[in-house]
Amino acid sequence: MRTLADPSELGRPAAGVCIALGMFDGVHLGHQHVVRQAALDARALGAVPVAVTFHPHPLAVVHPDRAPRLLQSPAQRLRALAGLGMDAALVLRFDRDLAAIDGPGFIHRLAEGFGRIRSVTVGHGFHFGRDRSGNVPLLRSLGRSLGFATHAVAPIHIGPERVSSTRVRSALREGRLGLVAELLGRPYALGGVVVAGRRLARTLGFPTANIDVSALELPPLGVYAARAIVEGTRQRAVMNLGCKPTVEGGDATPLLEVHLLDVRPDLYGCELEVEPVRMLRPERRFPSIEALREQIARDAEVARSVLG
Repeated sequence: MRTLADPSELGRPAAGVCIALGMFDGVHLGHQHVVRQAALDARALGAVPVAVTFHPHPLAVVHPDRAPRLLQSPAQRLRALAGLGMDAALVLRFDRDLAAIDGPGFIHRLAEGFGRIRSVTVGHGFHFGRDRSGNVPLLRSLGRSLGFATHAVAPIHIGPERVSSTRVRSALREGRLGLVAELLGRPYALGGVVVAGRRLARTLGFPTANIDVSALELPPLGVYAARAIVEGTRQRAVMNLGCKPTVEGGDATPLLEVHLLDVRPDLYGCELEVEPVRMLRPERRFPSIEALREQIARDAEVARSVLG
């Protein structure tokens, strides 16, 4: 899948584009319904299916105090969109300039850049443009004048509540990983680029891959049996999500540390995904580094048993 920063980079395909439009944070079941509709349209019309999304989250620009933490890294979101049949993803940098464009201006900008829009698919309650002034009726009106069909996909419900990024975040904070996976339609995974750490875990005999998850919504802090996706395969792992309270008083920001149980690849600079399977224990402070080492060894053995 091609990743675009501007619509013109696609080269104005002759048969036009079919757009799935949204933030798509988490690419949950509701988002998947939107994206698949755009893919179906494109297949029927011979057009190019394109996901149009944003980074950072619009609220991070217009209302920073209300901005949510994200459910996925940008790379995870793009992989999920590619897996749903998108040929390209336009990732628009959301800044003050973009926030100032009204709804009609935003859609006209897409039409001018892509050359021809055949359909636009959004969620039923989707809003766009300055002050969220654009909505589905406006999109239908613009579609009639610009020659594209508009699809407003109804929400999906699991139980009495609809599937939404807000609901996924709430379930995640509560540690309800089974419900999170049900809402996403796939196992939940944390993702990010492996960064250099203090290498303390290596001296303890348990080298870890460290991932900065400061921008992400997180499950409860603690130690988990997990599966790490390494070069397309799932490897057994122990995952520590926490602030390392035993080491130098701990850190203010949680860090994800992943110890692979069966392999020792060099992962620095690589994008790594980790699927927490079961929490083994909450994060806690140990009286000494030696006590921490002993507990990590026990955690590894329990994780092996859990993961089979």
